[in-house]
Amino acid sequence: MMTSVSTLDAALEKDFFTLPDLVRLHAAARPGHPALVQDGQTIDYAGLDRLMDRIAAALQRDGVQPTEAIAICASSSLHYAAVFLGALRAGVAVAPLAPSSSPDSLAGMVADAEARIMFLDQDAAGTLDQAAESVAVKRIFLDDEVVFASWLPDEDASPAPVHIQPDWPFNIIYSSGTTGAPKGIVQPHSMRWTHVQRGQVNGYDPSAVTVISTPLYSNTTLVSFFPTIGMGGTVVMMAKFDAKTFLELAQRHRATHAMLVPVQYQRIMAREDFGNYDLSSFRMKFCTSAPFSAALKADILKRWPGGLIEYYGMTEGGGTCMLAAHEFPDKLHTVGKPAPGHDIRLIDDAGREVGPGELGEVVGHSAAMMKGYHKQPAKTAEAEWHDASGKRFIRTGDVGRFDEDGFLVLMDRKKDMIISGGFNIYPSDLEAVLRQHPAVQEAAVVGVPSTRWGETPVAFVVASGPATADELLEWANQRLGKMQRLAAVELVGVLPRSAIGKVLKRELRDGFGKTL
Repeated sequence: MMTSVSTLDAALEKDFFTLPDLVRLHAAARPGHPALVQDGQTIDYAGLDRLMDRIAAALQRDGVQPTEAIAICASSSLHYAAVFLGALRAGVAVAPLAPSSSPDSLAGMVADAEARIMFLDQDAAGTLDQAAESVAVKRIFLDDEVVFASWLPDEDASPAPVHIQPDWPFNIIYSSGTTGAPKGIVQPHSMRWTHVQRGQVNGYDPSAVTVISTPLYSNTTLVSFFPTIGMGGTVVMMAKFDAKTFLELAQRHRATHAMLVPVQYQRIMAREDFGNYDLSSFRMKFCTSAPFSAALKADILKRWPGGLIEYYGMTEGGGTCMLAAHEFPDKLHTVGKPAPGHDIRLIDDAGREVGPGELGEVVGHSAAMMKGYHKQPAKTAEAEWHDASGKRFIRTGDVGRFDEDGFLVLMDRKKDMIISGGFNIYPSDLEAVLRQHPAVQEAAVVGVPSTRWGETPVAFVVASGPATADELLEWANQRLGKMQRLAAVELVGVLPRSAIGKVLKRELRDGFGKTL
């Protein structure tokens, strides 16, 4: 139920407010303003508010209680977004799941979330039906207009008021599972509220137009989606990313904001017709989720209007670093400084803070932190570090150092570091050298088993020009230190990536299948 706030400014000044209440506020102030746009269809704020009421009322009718969960597994759509927001109005947590998950992983996540209802499309249903063990959960199909409409109550249905508390679960975001079974990251309403509040700093306001081109199950997407809706702007949604379509939508809708992952930026900037599109409406562009090369940042700054901010952080929350690339063009090799109110420190393997300029694992604390991993207290404890005063930090698993100006320079994931003959090798150093070769488009380096060294580095390269694996191996090793030298180079057509562009190094490592 909405508290007594009548303006956006008054809401944003509060220590805590809710996203459903903000939608109600926008519906009253600007009912006809577009909230969600996709494929020529539009839902304005009045329509979104009514649809959220109907969805919340339907969940209450079906017995879903506040703080319980529903699951959504489908391509991004207007119905998907409305169900997510409507569930929040009922105080119900949302577990958005990746349609690309394996059958058993998908079934396991639905069971782990204890989802009372699952909203899905036909493709996700086909995946779920292949699971070794069936999942007994009510299914509502988002891509079947008749089924979805029949599930909804009457147009004028209203839910019983729910007084959402800051520590209630907002959503359960599941980790990719690239290093084991996916873990459910429980993010509270208070964490999402901080994301909405900081939107003001980045130019989100009621006139904002954000093009969303990554999946709605990804936290990468949600940290841009929710501030846009919370501030009363317009979200233009893409079910699937395509560089040309993105540019067309950005030009047509006069986009002001976008959150893209590095591989998307790379594909957009590589288009020969990039300069033909009018992108002058952009205020700010964001990037997160994967390594973002300095050269690519520089190209974006040169040719794409508006600011560019790189976020470094985790779905689990904790500390975030922020690089305003347009303000610090000489720091493009870094991920920036800790965001205001964020405490970032570096620790060694024994949990001790390291000295200035030294390498250490990145840990962070802020107001935006997960409650923990769903039903996994031991895993939660592993992800935490406490300083001498007992202050709680989240461990990132990344290794980095602060430069003399306080900017964080990342090396690698701790788990991706290669220990060869007792010497630490950071794959990012080797990848940076390989990318200097004119025939190398992309490169990923992993450690594989070695009889002599324990582990040894192998590079997987996507070539953009004529070069053999042996030529690239010789060229790179002439430029690498003695203990960094590659044992092999493998030419591949593409690097395996997650839906948000992260290179799946475990797949490369497992697929190599031999000891050197």
